[in-house]
Amino acid sequence: MRKQLVAAVSIAFSLIASSNLFAQAPMSDVVKSFVKVNAPVIALEHVRVIDGTGAAPVDDQTVILESGRIRTLGSFASTPAPAGATVLDLTGYTVIPGLVGMHDHMFYPSPGTGRGVPPVYTELAYTGPRLYLAGGVTSLRTTGSIEPYTDIAVKKLIDSGVAPGPKIHVTGPYLEGTGAYTPNMHELTGPDDARKTVDYWADEGATSFKAYMHITRAELSAAIDAAHKRGLKVTGHLCSIGFREAAALGIDDLEHGLEEDTEFDPGKAPDVCPPGRQTDKALAELDLESQPAQEMIHDLVAHHVAVTSTLPVFETFVGPRPPLEDRVLDALAPELRSDYLATRARRSGFDAATSNPAVLLKKEMQFEHEFAKAGGLLLAGEDPTGYGGVLPGFGDQREVELLVEAGFTPVEAIQISTANGARFLGESDSIGTVAAGKSADLAVIHGNPAADINDIEKVEIVFKDGVGYDSGKLIDSVRGQVGLH
Repeated sequence: MRKQLVAAVSIAFSLIASSNLFAQAPMSDVVKSFVKVNAPVIALEHVRVIDGTGAAPVDDQTVILESGRIRTLGSFASTPAPAGATVLDLTGYTVIPGLVGMHDHMFYPSPGTGRGVPPVYTELAYTGPRLYLAGGVTSLRTTGSIEPYTDIAVKKLIDSGVAPGPKIHVTGPYLEGTGAYTPNMHELTGPDDARKTVDYWADEGATSFKAYMHITRAELSAAIDAAHKRGLKVTGHLCSIGFREAAALGIDDLEHGLEEDTEFDPGKAPDVCPPGRQTDKALAELDLESQPAQEMIHDLVAHHVAVTSTLPVFETFVGPRPPLEDRVLDALAPELRSDYLATRARRSGFDAATSNPAVLLKKEMQFEHEFAKAGGLLLAGEDPTGYGGVLPGFGDQREVELLVEAGFTPVEAIQISTANGARFLGESDSIGTVAAGKSADLAVIHGNPAADINDIEKVEIVFKDGVGYDSGKLIDSVRGQVGLH
């Protein structure tokens, strides 16, 4: 697989090098097969715009796209389509910025794992990018890579026009200490190994790094120092290190939120990941209005540490949630579909209101709302792991819905899922909001997610750099294959 990807990348770069006539790489026939609209100038008329800034939706707008960017936008009455433009009448539709997925892995749990054997994850080099793009995700951060070479190669394939997919920010391999629960991960041997790992993968093309559950403070400090020297950021799904400890070390982001903060566990020892049930009990009993909890929140804000929400993966542990969707079952490979349904059935006996996972999900939602209210930068992702069922693209849409359940307005949830991610990535000048001069990265939705957030699932066209892709065709192309490749 690796040799095939490298060969395809080499071919793509040869094609690009042979022609200086195009600002963008030429699209392969495969990519062209998913394009619904592609023209020098495109006018989206009579469309509702939710611009990602948190502003109220504006109805009956015209958005003009030209040369891959948003040329202008305004009311239909005052913004005529240029002569020769391709015009789309989008009455009844809404345009939002392309989603910026900030915890969007390129892998999925293999079937049958987690039952007395170490879990293993399968790379989704083929199906993952297609589903992400189909779901309206135009930019993503992998936030931990199982096959970083593959992720880097896939990014090059997409950027060179050979394969369809979003703009990918590749996170290096997990920075894990001793005790990794999956053989997919390398275990660091100390601070020097952490530094060397960061330096090596930064040279290979990784643009960020993710610390994991058993990393020590010395290893995390070394990794942060090495990454920051290169202008790169470090996030963490932590356990051996508490949130305030990580903030003091200079971490830039924390994944998943309160459910992974062990500092409130009375049995927590330095550099040791305590038993999960013990920590869950402490968090379930934690009063978020208490002084220790509020001090933690304000400490993160003061250190400019972002938090990435991944509510869809937590929801799967609260039976009988999430809603069972045909589109998810149709996309999964048969064996993975059966495995997912069997595991889901075993968990269906949990009370959706009073079980410990339910209490923790509700508390996580409260924490995220409190963090944002305090001025923290809340990001959005999905994390297609757990026991399955959280799929690329579909999970990003579900995340927006769950943010609304957490107490954010639909417009705020969309802002978190678009503009906030762009801000963290340092790309606010080009993506994240609908504004003149920015990249034409947009999701066209049939309906009004400001009135009914479930309409976020009705993505029909996804524009990336001004090229409109057919969401339905992308989904159809991976039917029955997700989890295989």
